[in-house]
Amino acid sequence: MEAKDLDLIEKYGASDTQLKALWDQHINYEKMLDKLESKSYLSPTEMQEMKELKKKKLAGKTTLSALLDKYRQLEA
Repeated sequence: MEAKDLDLIEKYGASDTQLKALWDQHINYEKMLDKLESKSYLSPTEMQEMKELKKKKLAGKTTLSALLDKYRQLEA
């Protein structure tokens, strides 16, 4: 995320529960992926879990970006 986006999340996250929830979810998925990626070997189940996490993270980031676009327009 860009610094401007992080500033927007910090500024509007307190009043926008969806924005805050999406950001928290994004961070959580990132931590889970980092944990899996740090392993030297992944079982087939872990590889499937990683694929699912990446899909969920991307879907959330798309929604998060749309919300941030709205706030970027307000700031302009």
